[in-house]
Amino acid sequence: MFGDLSGMMDSIKDAQKRVEETKTRLNSVLVDEVAADGKLKITLTANREIKAISIDNALLSDAEELEDYLILALNKAIEKATKINEAEMAVAAKSGMPNIPGMDMFK
Repeated sequence: MFGDLSGMMDSIKDAQKRVEETKTRLNSVLVDEVAADGKLKITLTANREIKAISIDNALLSDAEELEDYLILALNKAIEKATKINEAEMAVAAKSGMPNIPGMDMFK
């Protein structure tokens, strides 16, 4: 009924391995977001880990403005990183999955 069950299990293990390798690789994919005319720069990984925040001294005089810029820039950077992460993880997960009728989860 399911064909080669052992082959399917090997395919699933391969897919899991690809997912783990992709997670590791995404730690080295950096996403930058710049705000306040270049006075604020945020860098994070595609796994959404903040790596650096650079703030120009001109922004330090107004805490409220700086907070607003930080929130905007962080949200944009996280959104970019999430899109990259989801796309890469979907490819990794789909690449090794066996073709099981009715289980087409990754369209």
